Amino acid sequence: MYPNIAPTYEAGLHILLQLQTSSNACLTDCKAWRVFSAKLLQHHQLLLVGCTYHIFDSGGFTAAICLKESHITIHTWPEFELLTLDIYLCNYQKNNAPKCQLLAQANIDYFEATVLQKHEIYR
Repeated sequence: MYPNIAPTYEAGLHILLQLQTSSNACLTDCKAWRVFSAKLLQHHQLLLVGCTYHIFDSGGFTAAICLKESHITIHTWPEFELLTLDIYLCNYQKNNAPKCQLLAQANIDYFEATVLQKHEIYR
């Protein structure tokens, strides 16, 4: 191996968001977010591998969507008007960073949310 040569391949973009919204309906309607996410994945030609969802007694929900390109996870807390979102798309066959950014913005718009924290990690 050549230790002084940096690799040129970037594995992908990982976006971590903490959002605040007063849209309690969005924070508690897991079914609507599932439909929204499915349309978003189809529009951006991302391949669903599997998913799981759980609705809490508080009305909040959590979801993990496994993609061929990696994953999306979400956790909502309607009692605090908060949600966290984790989107990672790898770049195995093409640069998916623009799609990752579009998915993040689409979710911010969907929840009519204010961004409290946003971290973009290029791997």
